[in-house]
Amino acid sequence: MANKSEKGSGGLKDIMDRLKGSMGGGDGSQDPSRRKVQFSFWYFLLALLAVSFLQNYFFEQQMLKIPYSEFKQHVREGRVKNVVIETDKIRGQMFSPDDQTDKYFVTVRVDDPDLVKLLDEQGVKYTGRLESRLVAAILSWLLPMAVFILFWSFLIRRMGGGPQGVLSVGKARVKIYAEKEVGVTFEDVAGIDEAKAELQEIVEFLKTPEKFQKIGAKIPKGVLLVGAPGTGKTLLAKAVAGEAGVPFFSMSGSDFVEMFVGVGAARVRDLFGQAKQNAPCIIFIDELDALGKARGLNPMGGHDEREQTLNQLLVEMDGFEPNSGVIIMAATNRPEILDPALLRPGRFDRHVAIDKPDIRGREAILRIHSRNVKLDDDVDLHKIAAMTPGFVGADLANLVNEAALLAGRRGKDVVGMAEFQEAIDRIIAGLEKKNRAMNPHEKKIVAYHEAGHALVAMSVKNADPVNKISIIPRGIAALGYTQQLPTEDRYLMTREELLDRLYVLLGGRVAEEIVFGDVSTGAQNDLQRATDIARSMVMEYGMSSRLGLLTFTREPRSPFLDVAGPRVREFSERTAQEIDEEMAVLMEEAHQKVRFILMEKREYLDRLASILLEKEVLEGEELKRFAEEVRAAGRNQRREKGGSAETGESGGESVKGSIAPD
Repeated sequence: MANKSEKGSGGLKDIMDRLKGSMGGGDGSQDPSRRKVQFSFWYFLLALLAVSFLQNYFFEQQMLKIPYSEFKQHVREGRVKNVVIETDKIRGQMFSPDDQTDKYFVTVRVDDPDLVKLLDEQGVKYTGRLESRLVAAILSWLLPMAVFILFWSFLIRRMGGGPQGVLSVGKARVKIYAEKEVGVTFEDVAGIDEAKAELQEIVEFLKTPEKFQKIGAKIPKGVLLVGAPGTGKTLLAKAVAGEAGVPFFSMSGSDFVEMFVGVGAARVRDLFGQAKQNAPCIIFIDELDALGKARGLNPMGGHDEREQTLNQLLVEMDGFEPNSGVIIMAATNRPEILDPALLRPGRFDRHVAIDKPDIRGREAILRIHSRNVKLDDDVDLHKIAAMTPGFVGADLANLVNEAALLAGRRGKDVVGMAEFQEAIDRIIAGLEKKNRAMNPHEKKIVAYHEAGHALVAMSVKNADPVNKISIIPRGIAALGYTQQLPTEDRYLMTREELLDRLYVLLGGRVAEEIVFGDVSTGAQNDLQRATDIARSMVMEYGMSSRLGLLTFTREPRSPFLDVAGPRVREFSERTAQEIDEEMAVLMEEAHQKVRFILMEKREYLDRLASILLEKEVLEGEELKRFAEEVRAAGRNQRREKGGSAETGESGGESVKGSIAPD
């Protein structure tokens, strides 16, 4: 009996729920079957109205339309059998003598008081009827409303509202990766060993939280990853989730802000609510600067939508329970513009700087990205790493892919060293344009220009070895380039090294002066970079004997992006004039030094230019032999002058691993 009564009550409850859902009550949105029944009812109603309307329309289209005068004539002749008099028309049935059949007709009603008398005289049956306008009224209201609802639903779905329309706009559009879906571990990350060591503690807490809880330690609530674009911030965050084996919630800072007021704050609340339900887990917010920019920077005043979203994020982070198992990770390359409230202890407790990899890190990154690429036996990843200073993980991944694509275009089964060399040249200097036609005089200017760069680099003490010289045009404006291969990564530069960099940059321009007695526009990029070095030496590094140990710049510069704010001038006009004069002195001294070097080695300058005009590209063993001959000649000249063979013309280092386009 008990089972029977429960079954009966359950059936009654199910019937009531269905009735409630069909009438639009309750949470029908959660039950697809009830929502389907409700929509089916509206479809049936619309179909019924449409059928009624179309039936009347097509019925009237099939009726014979006659003028009112002709209608009265048919009545007088006794052909009309019956009529229905409506508000604005008259319908009826009459006999047609042409085909001996009855036909339905319709005519426009005219205000005629004699019509009823005429119908009585002819014995025509007639009746009156008031036309119902209910269907027309319903359609005139229902159709525009239905069109508006459909358009609004479509708009909400396109804006990210999802299948539930406007009610789901406040839902966080977060990508959730399960434990096995992340697919990235620390083995897939290389070149940032210090950052991996910093985050290993986070992994240990997520795996074994009791290890820290029993001694009263509190894990950092937030970890901020800062670094240049492409250094692997997002990859490192995924690796932490993959190592810990926990869900990974990923969103971008721009995903929180929408056109509706309050949507950003609602999405923040929803994101943290989902995270707490799936703890332990990791929340990762990429490009945090889109959301966490310092408040009060709005020139119009007040709190805009972005600031409200930021306020909600601050509240959610500060309201975390200790050891709740939810860790926030964020990445940005603009940490200097973040709100100070985000960076204080208790929110983003730990800041992990991800720098550009050194030569060993680049080699390790190349090994990871080339795991699935068939390499030739002559490929030396250490040499490739030495040829790519300043490259980050994304650049190296692109390098490996470009080399593989080039090998495929050449029909090779493996990727060789030549493809990697070509890929490096293409990434740095641009696509090689062998078909660009240069007249012989222009080609000669380019050859002497590049020979001047290379000869100065071979003649100074600390310059990196010249690895390749080419006069084949590349990219948009590069008519040639000189590539130097650094022997090691450098993080500091002395005054003599900066001066040597000036010498190498001015080598092309001075070579044109010596040989042709005139100069071209090809040295524009060299002069711009040389001027920047001279300005930095005088204004930033205190390397001017005239101005002393003073610095004259306070520009807000991003540590990870080559972006500088407006210069803040805090010195007088007289000091500005002295700065200009000191920069001019540095440039002129460098100009005379380079002129002396090239005049002294004019024979080698002509020889190198002739080789370039003949072969267009000089590299490998031939270039090494030529460089050694130049250095040996320099040592012999210094011995003849009584100098030391161990001392160069000057101390210096050229642009490390750079390709100087001219």
